Amino acid sequence: MLPIYVLGAPILRVETEIVTEITDELQSLIDNMFETMYAAQGIGLAAPQVGRSERLAVVDVDNNPLVIINPEIVEREGKERAEEACLSIPEIYGDVDRAKHVVVRALDRHGAQQEIVAADLFARCLQHEIDHLHGRLFIDYLSYLKRRTALARWETMKAEYTDNLRYLRPLEEPVHDPAHPEPEM
Repeated sequence: MLPIYVLGAPILRVETEIVTEITDELQSLIDNMFETMYAAQGIGLAAPQVGRSERLAVVDVDNNPLVIINPEIVEREGKERAEEACLSIPEIYGDVDRAKHVVVRALDRHGAQQEIVAADLFARCLQHEIDHLHGRLFIDYLSYLKRRTALARWETMKAEYTDNLRYLRPLEEPVHDPAHPEPEM
């Protein structure tokens, strides 16, 4: 189980490095990222969120676990606004405009090229995680006023996270907030 870096940690704003070799250490990192994402009850987790600089993320939307290494969005279509949350900014939510459909090219966990066609929540999750790999957070897309409000709320909460780290326990019971039904990414 890996700690998750929260807003304020410099690693969240760093451009990641292209993965050039699929190693046993990388495979272990992927497994640990999935375990951490599931324990946090998220649907996506990018390497910077666990303090790593590799261009790598894991996602699982609708029981479809997926590894994306060196991903790039090659097609975008449509536009949809929906609420987002982030494992690195717990309990903060905001409406973000994203492409409704995307095509992503990436390597899988074994280094094979894959092309992923995604729509709706799956497309949103991929875009959110790819943003993490380029040092962008969902709050960057909020209007000035909404971002300011979100950051003010975060200021009241961030003291809970010593050294900008969020520690998880294995497979905590889900907490469902009916006001925010979307899972965190």
